[in-house]
Amino acid sequence: MSKKLTIGMFGFGVVGQGLYDIIKTKNLNLEIKRFVIKNADKERSLPAHLFTTDANVILDDAEINTVVELIDDADAAFNITARALKSGKNVVSANKKMIATHLEELVDIQHEHGTCLLYEGAVCGSIPIIRNLEEYYDNELLHSVSGIFNGSSNYILSKIFNENQSYDSALKKAQELGFAETDPTLDVGGYDPKFKLAIVASHAYGIYVNPDKILNLGIDKLNNADIRYAKEKNFKIKLIPLAKEISSSEVVLYVLPKFITKDSLLYNVENENNGVLVKAAFADEQFFFGKGAGGHPTGSAVLSDIAALRYGYRYEYKKHLDAAQIAYSTNYELKVYFRYENDNVLENIAFNSIVERFYGEDSKYVIGYINLQEIIDKRDLIHQPGYFLAEIL
Repeated sequence: MSKKLTIGMFGFGVVGQGLYDIIKTKNLNLEIKRFVIKNADKERSLPAHLFTTDANVILDDAEINTVVELIDDADAAFNITARALKSGKNVVSANKKMIATHLEELVDIQHEHGTCLLYEGAVCGSIPIIRNLEEYYDNELLHSVSGIFNGSSNYILSKIFNENQSYDSALKKAQELGFAETDPTLDVGGYDPKFKLAIVASHAYGIYVNPDKILNLGIDKLNNADIRYAKEKNFKIKLIPLAKEISSSEVVLYVLPKFITKDSLLYNVENENNGVLVKAAFADEQFFFGKGAGGHPTGSAVLSDIAALRYGYRYEYKKHLDAAQIAYSTNYELKVYFRYENDNVLENIAFNSIVERFYGEDSKYVIGYINLQEIIDKRDLIHQPGYFLAEIL
């Protein structure tokens, strides 16, 4: 028998409206009692009495047993989520920055107060990767989890490689369509997929890693020389987060642009779609594909969590119970392409070895092997205007 959910929702933007559209078509034994929004003057598609700007209206209402948190502000989202969990309300959230930054604390609050936080919608839109890591792979030895976790940057790269658009025109188009923000740094800088990676790694390997400790280089320094190189070699460039077991006790995490070949399952993941590639000891290689952004795809993931709460579903965090010996490491060698302008900068970056050098009229690059920790230490040198680093096979 399912439990009746009385919901208070924070936020009524693209995802909130998308979720409401889906809920209207279903008979799910739930009721959305109130919405908390930031702008009281904005015209809404629902009666005005349902909306308030006062968070306490939801958080202090004993009838409301479930909070759905769909706002952009990660700090405010954490305060709402923590307070709701402590007051006996279960929470569904899609705020990847808030969850990635505060996950350990939020898990402790759930255990202490017997409440539940679900967040499938925070990672890869409509793809149910968190639930699969929790349920299907709960006793599996995972070699790696990687993929395309950000629809905005993937849309831009698709336009560049499939329609020969420039980076700037592709970004402008993504902004016009609402795939990229006016300030696109979170997406094209690799921060959004980094938050998602931290959450995925927690469920895949049972580790809590502060996102600030994870390297992320984006596609914002990409230029025509890099695109030309990729096309000459029959590569595409994708922005790929990776969680990988590098020993029985160590996991490496990073987000980097990567040159990939046609034999990669990620090669044909285009536009705003996402793809998650899981490599496991027993299940071997599996691939998840779906819409990574948008009101209805993300709304469907949020609704899946809401529906699961009716039957008492919760994440068990089983991997954390076995993870005392698993540690996050940055001692890992990568093969990279590095375009640079100044030879002095190159000399200040310690490559383990350089296997190819190119000097052209409009660009210079090297291909070589470098330690992940060295990239982290020299990030300001590597990721400045006129320079671009990408992993290469």
